[in-house]
Amino acid sequence: MSLQVFNSYTRQKELFTPITPGHVGMYVCGPTVSGESHLGHARPYITFDVVFRYLQHLGYKVRYVRNITDAGHFEEEGREAQDKISDKAILEKLEPMELVTKYTNLFRWAMKQFNNQEPSIEPTATGHIVEQIEMIKKIIAEGYAYEKNGSVYFDVKKYAEHYPYGKLSGRVLDDMLETTRDLDGQDEKNNKVDFALWKAAPPKHIMRWQSPWGEGFPGWHIECSAMSSKYLGEQFDIHGGGMDLQFPHHESEIAQSNICHHGKLMARYWIHNNMITINGKKMGKSYNNVIKLTELFDGSHPLLDQAYHPMTIRFAILQTHYRSTFDFSNEALQAAEKGLKRLWEAYEVLQKLEPSNEEAADKALDEKVVKLADEFKLFMDDDLNTAKVLANMFELVPTINSIKDKHIAADALSSKTVAYLKEQMYLFIEVIFGLQPISASANNHILNGVVELLINIRKQAKQNKDYQTSDKIRNELLGLGVQLKDEKDGSVSWTI
Repeated sequence: MSLQVFNSYTRQKELFTPITPGHVGMYVCGPTVSGESHLGHARPYITFDVVFRYLQHLGYKVRYVRNITDAGHFEEEGREAQDKISDKAILEKLEPMELVTKYTNLFRWAMKQFNNQEPSIEPTATGHIVEQIEMIKKIIAEGYAYEKNGSVYFDVKKYAEHYPYGKLSGRVLDDMLETTRDLDGQDEKNNKVDFALWKAAPPKHIMRWQSPWGEGFPGWHIECSAMSSKYLGEQFDIHGGGMDLQFPHHESEIAQSNICHHGKLMARYWIHNNMITINGKKMGKSYNNVIKLTELFDGSHPLLDQAYHPMTIRFAILQTHYRSTFDFSNEALQAAEKGLKRLWEAYEVLQKLEPSNEEAADKALDEKVVKLADEFKLFMDDDLNTAKVLANMFELVPTINSIKDKHIAADALSSKTVAYLKEQMYLFIEVIFGLQPISASANNHILNGVVELLINIRKQAKQNKDYQTSDKIRNELLGLGVQLKDEKDGSVSWTI
């Protein structure tokens, strides 16, 4: 069986056939680094890390592009022209790029805790302003955008006369025209559904660039269209992200790229992971259930009963099919922690098995084990079903444990089957799923706790004007390779 994936654009499973044989181009929308990464960021980046790993295992040379949104990201629905980066920079009394660097570093650190591989290219929106302006100029020249008071808007209604706007998300334009809310600053648009390609910067706006339409900053959607086409071409294989990005972000990306590339759909396969809920509720500030990844790792959020290792989170996410909703709860995470420990213990037992008597092998058991291991690839080829692969692994655990406990003879499996099972378990557990034993990541949590403790002691020393102790902690940590940085907002960040 060859790999099949569910294409959100066609709403059906399709055989995966890359545009260029042996090569795959994949773009995944990255984080907006206006704040610390939270639980909602864990699912897409773990999901697409596994996609990246599996495609490489299948022999493809993969260019994985995941951007950093470090400019703009104002919202068309809700707070017109709200620039998250600028707003947060003012709040934290930091330069915008200082704030961006702080949260980009935190995001990358969290991805390493999850054992995610680094993308092939990680472009930033601010590094591609020229490409975005050129793309906007082309859309205007094609007659699908217009300028008003220094801002440029995409003409959705005109676009819909020639192309299907709403096909990805399943939305109907007439319905959108009727239901779109009246928002401040929308009067200059031709239609409520038109979205901004470029926004004129208000006088106090910090992040601004020169353009043919005056000083301003780019729209959210144009950033990804410009970066994906620069590094992957006019059409590439996979565009990924969370389901919440289907509209308006991905729908608008498609529209922009269609115009710039003369009707060529920017990505052949659109893959979207489903959302995370917390104790049955959508994650949101109004519910006070937005859990930052650092809070998840140290257990400091009031909704958490304990700290959870990054591998527990990774394992929990992979136990649910990526297109299904996953409900995070203390019970679910604690079950995942026990499950990963149980699986890893059996995996370590398996590595030590060395059957010596081929004639003693139980043929029926042998065949059952081989069948369960054979299905690992079948399940992954069927729309990347990590949950079914793990279910099969747990079916193998009792057999392995029974051999360990001598309830089944050590030679019940043939040496050929044991070698095959070792190979497949290693391949899927470590190489494709990127799992590690919880004990291996425990050292990270101990280090985090020790450094934070020393930071708090140093902070108290400074308050007591005991600068000798404060400097000693900073200098001795530096000597050990841990660099402290005092932020303008009074917090302390650290890097190794």
